[in-house]
Amino acid sequence: MKEVVEILAKALVDQPDKVSVNMIEKDKSWLIELKVAPEDMGKVIGKQGRIARAIRTVAKAAAARQRKKVTVEIV
Repeated sequence: MKEVVEILAKALVDQPDKVSVNMIEKDKSWLIELKVAPEDMGKVIGKQGRIARAIRTVAKAAAARQRKKVTVEIV
């Protein structure tokens, strides 16, 4: 799960070396924190949050296969 979000984020930004993904596992859910460089924040969020929503949708689809819930936060 962490790798999926990391690959997507690195493909979007200009500085892929500054992308970091942290995953916190709880009972039946995961919290994924995505950190990017400040100048790449707009590219990860997108117009009206469309790209951020798409990243969350892909993460939720991947988590559904493992019967977990996932929350993606862009920090």
